Amino acid sequence: MITFVRAASLTNFTELFRALGGDPDKALRQAGLRPSVVLEQDQLIDALVAGRLLEDAAASTGCENFGLRMAQSRQISNFGVVSLLLLHQPTLRKVLSTLIEHVHMLNESLVIQMDDANGVVVLREEFTLPEALTQSMELAIGVLFRTCNLLLNDRWRPQQVCFTHHAPRDLSLHKQLFRCRVEFDADFNGIVFRTEDLDAPNPLADPVLVRYAQTMVDTSQQGRQTSIAQRVRKAIYLMLPSGNATCICVAQGLGRSVRTLQRELGEEGLSFTALLVEVRSDLAQRYVRNPEYSVGQIASMLGYNSHSAFTRWFATLFGCPPEVWREKNIAPRPARQINRA
Repeated sequence: MITFVRAASLTNFTELFRALGGDPDKALRQAGLRPSVVLEQDQLIDALVAGRLLEDAAASTGCENFGLRMAQSRQISNFGVVSLLLLHQPTLRKVLSTLIEHVHMLNESLVIQMDDANGVVVLREEFTLPEALTQSMELAIGVLFRTCNLLLNDRWRPQQVCFTHHAPRDLSLHKQLFRCRVEFDADFNGIVFRTEDLDAPNPLADPVLVRYAQTMVDTSQQGRQTSIAQRVRKAIYLMLPSGNATCICVAQGLGRSVRTLQRELGEEGLSFTALLVEVRSDLAQRYVRNPEYSVGQIASMLGYNSHSAFTRWFATLFGCPPEVWREKNIAPRPARQINRA
């Protein structure tokens, strides 16, 4: 299933790629995109195509932090019609909950979840795509960080930023941008900060403009429905680590009965079981490729209660145990300084 992202996700791609010695028009054409698409911010493009474009750009220029460098120049206005809705929310809590509610308008493949417990907030981001796209993830985390920082006038100080991928050789940009501990080979992609930050007031808030912006957003969404399969897929990504990715839990989370959910999926030619296997398969391959994750850790991240149950499932699907599959498919690791900044 193709998921779409606004062309605004490629803001500053042309300038950065050219500055690094590349030919951005050629790269865009090779990806199957018109060079002019970068100027058409509301144009929808294939999210996987956009992600691969950034990976290829990083590889061809030797710039391991290509996505993060793109994030440096992002403004809230790059969110299009949603930007007004974000700009005038009264607190960071409302800003983030509004972003989570409307993220599908920006990128249909992006999932954001906010967990608040024991004085700590974990803001997780994930892509519902079949490949691990390092540059896209660094871009997404960087944009989320800048959004919060811009709204709070540079007063936001998270405790930690986490990435599931390996650390690049040069960590200087990560240190400069995030100004907090950065962990690589982590269990999730996201940002960790204090609960009290959620209630930090937004000095730009204007309730009148919020109502106006909501009207604009509602109008722009008319006729643009997110498929039930996309919503179920995103729910599974979020619920897998807790072991709650069951048809009953997902249906409840989407405000449906199990029978209604199954019927709606059937109308799209899909089933809950098929989507669960698809998501687990995608994530299993991503995680097993990372030698920092033990098989037991991966089993837990995918919602299995035991190492053996995960191993049996994996061997049935891929023809060999995860340890053997890892040896055949692991990518060489780059030399690097340390695994934390």
